[in-house]
Amino acid sequence: MPPSSPATSTDDQPELKRVMGPWLLLLFIIGDILGTGIYALTGQIAGEVGGAAWLPFVVAFVVAMITACSYLELVTKYPQAAGAALYVHKAFGKHFLTFLVCFAVMCSGITSASAASRAFAVNLVAGFRLDAGSGLVLLIALGFMCLVMLVNLRGVAESLKVNVVLTAVELSGLILVILVSGWFIAGGDADFSRVVVFDTASDKSMFLAVSTATSLAFYAMGGFEDSVNMAEETRDPARIFPRVMFAGLGITGLIYIVVSVFAVAVVPVGRLASSEIPLATVVKTAAPDLPISDLLPFISMFAVANSALINMMMASRLLYGMSKQGVLPPFLAKTHPVRRTPHAAILFTTVIAFGLVAFVSLNPDSPVVALLGGTTTLLLLTVFVAVHLAVLVLRKDKVDRPHFRAGRVLPVVGAVVCLYLVLPWSSGRPADQYRIAGVLLLGGVALWTVAWFARRRTAAGTAAEPDETPRP
Repeated sequence: MPPSSPATSTDDQPELKRVMGPWLLLLFIIGDILGTGIYALTGQIAGEVGGAAWLPFVVAFVVAMITACSYLELVTKYPQAAGAALYVHKAFGKHFLTFLVCFAVMCSGITSASAASRAFAVNLVAGFRLDAGSGLVLLIALGFMCLVMLVNLRGVAESLKVNVVLTAVELSGLILVILVSGWFIAGGDADFSRVVVFDTASDKSMFLAVSTATSLAFYAMGGFEDSVNMAEETRDPARIFPRVMFAGLGITGLIYIVVSVFAVAVVPVGRLASSEIPLATVVKTAAPDLPISDLLPFISMFAVANSALINMMMASRLLYGMSKQGVLPPFLAKTHPVRRTPHAAILFTTVIAFGLVAFVSLNPDSPVVALLGGTTTLLLLTVFVAVHLAVLVLRKDKVDRPHFRAGRVLPVVGAVVCLYLVLPWSSGRPADQYRIAGVLLLGGVALWTVAWFARRRTAAGTAAEPDETPRP
């Protein structure tokens, strides 16, 4: 099948339902960004750079805005569901490269959702103060992923309604942190001198420490790219996407910076860095006599649930979109005749998530969120390099619709910065992140190889069939 041809086996499948307007899309983007990262990684980031934990969030915000410009040019030119993989495919036309990008983005979403599911289970155990071992945490995490799958199967409208509720809850949690911290600061008990102190936890230079922390903070800022995979379910994407994406990034970036500044001012860096529930620690420190700190584990549960739901929605739509393009097997493009959801892709991504959930839950002593969050950003930043290059290559491709333009400089700057954050000697990433990403991508190569041989065998068998047409 030619690279640009659609999968003919999916022609009789119904199109996805366009249910997303500007407000639903805005809540989708905000809910995806305000998730596991801010609730779990604030302490880890402070551990890397000391009190100036806000700086990596600022740098990550700038990189995200530059990358968003490239995404906006492409999604308004090609408003289809496959996102980065589609753009790379249109730019370079190589099935293998497209498959790797598709698999990397899918793995980043599933890895993020798997980390979120374990965080959900841990917060549930902490919230109810259960004496639970890894076995119960694993069962809760798997049960949670089943619930996410059922909501996703129900339909995008239902999933987005759940997203609205979960986004409201996680926003309320962050507002609670800001208000309680502000009350503590107003009482004169905060120490703002810590906010401008750089204190690296190892022998890293300050520049390298900021780079490492930015890589973690980018996991918190990530999520905006998930929205492009919902393009086929968005009304008038060329008009809606630019203003909504910038608004979502601006709102979440401001919240992140305020929360990180307040957190360091309220809690000493060492204590903040060692806490698995840093925002609950902030509230408990600011208001030790109030029971509201007991609410944070439950609010965190809703926050990570939202991240998992949106990431699994993104992964399934990605597989669905690329299957429609003929790059992946056609069964992944099947949609439910009644619900009109990509049920085959949803089931496929859930099976992969089950394996990752089991892996992370059976290793409770490892820094799961930081490790898998860093792996997620490693995969995403690599994909972002390809997306920035695709923007430049596809400038020659003219379309008959108005679309956003990122200019000539921003894609180049974005590609250089994202590549810098990927390289091990410049970003200071732990080697385990590269090992996990490498294993995932090798698994993708193995799957691609099997599919390639299967296609060749099918083609050879068709060519070898004898002509059974009756002869006179």
